[in-house]
Amino acid sequence: MIDVPAIQTALQEFECDGWLLYDFRGLNQLAQRLLGLEEKKLSRRWFYLIPARGEPRKLVHAIEPWALDSLPGSRLVYRRWQELEHGVGQLLGGMRRVALEYSPRNANPYVSRVDAGTVELVRACGCEVVSSGDLIQLFEATWDAFQEQTHFEAARLCRAAFDVAFDFVLAQVRQQGAVTESAVQQCILDFFARHELETYSPPIVAAGAHSGDPHFETSPHRDVSIGPETYLLIDLWAKKKQPRAVYADYTRVAYVGQRVPEDIERIFRVVAAARDAGIRLVQDAFAQHRSLQGWEVDAVVRDVIDSAGYGDYFTHRTGHNIGQEVHGNGAHLDGFETREERRLIPRTAFSIEPGIYLPQFGVRSEVNLYIDAHGQVHVTGGEPQQEVHLLRL
Repeated sequence: MIDVPAIQTALQEFECDGWLLYDFRGLNQLAQRLLGLEEKKLSRRWFYLIPARGEPRKLVHAIEPWALDSLPGSRLVYRRWQELEHGVGQLLGGMRRVALEYSPRNANPYVSRVDAGTVELVRACGCEVVSSGDLIQLFEATWDAFQEQTHFEAARLCRAAFDVAFDFVLAQVRQQGAVTESAVQQCILDFFARHELETYSPPIVAAGAHSGDPHFETSPHRDVSIGPETYLLIDLWAKKKQPRAVYADYTRVAYVGQRVPEDIERIFRVVAAARDAGIRLVQDAFAQHRSLQGWEVDAVVRDVIDSAGYGDYFTHRTGHNIGQEVHGNGAHLDGFETREERRLIPRTAFSIEPGIYLPQFGVRSEVNLYIDAHGQVHVTGGEPQQEVHLLRL
């Protein structure tokens, strides 16, 4: 059940008169999830206003007058489009500053779920439209005890998946002389299936130059062989096959041979130092009860790589929020692709995953951080990788 009093307290803190939640046929998944409507297949537009004070108000179509019956508040019913526009005006009566799933200039596309025409309609009612990004983080991106449990279980299994994958590579190279990227990918997917994990897309298994592509897509159509003297990057993510479960997401690297080449070791050390600088910043900020915005972590991590002379080869943000989607809806660690000014808050998780991507090979080291309800920062999925994993033949 939605916690209306808690939302109203937050609205007052953020100096908003109300939060207008709107959806049409699943375009606004955030509103659906927040209100517990994901299982309903509604075909008409609906609006739900939570005012900073007073009773919530609903606007629903005459074909689906029951659409929001699970939610508290009074109800208006419309039929014609003119009645819809008039009804929105009634919902917003007395409102000056209203939050929607909107981001100015689409700076945060994870929040931008309301179409421009609906924003125009709300503005035509005399309201200033502000982003609901902070509200979404508080009431959709935070984890409860069940979700926390599912993450730590997924983290444990994902860490084990790396061991299984690397053992498979070593065994295949010793027995057959080589193994393909897609065969390693299938090994990981089989492990996921045996342990009731699911993923929205298969893991990345990238050998040699393929690892220099941050979003390489492993496929039999572009396979290369992994054999002696081969560098390998694996990025995998999964969650338990349970409703409302949340993801774990990690990247580790390995080398098949007798000794890791010096150039790979050197780049790995830079990436690991950048990763660890981000971890320390988050841990120190919460130990000192100091507010920390997402862009600040990105800046600290990026500075390590810039200072080493590889800034042009770090082509993505430092990290992303993690939730029911692997790229969740809370604060990201980003001052590069966007400027994330939302604060990192308790009961949220995110990745820290700096990378350096060269034409010959790429290195990424990814960990997950979870901030619990008490502000304790947990690095999940085991200890961060401290050296390139050597698969010694």
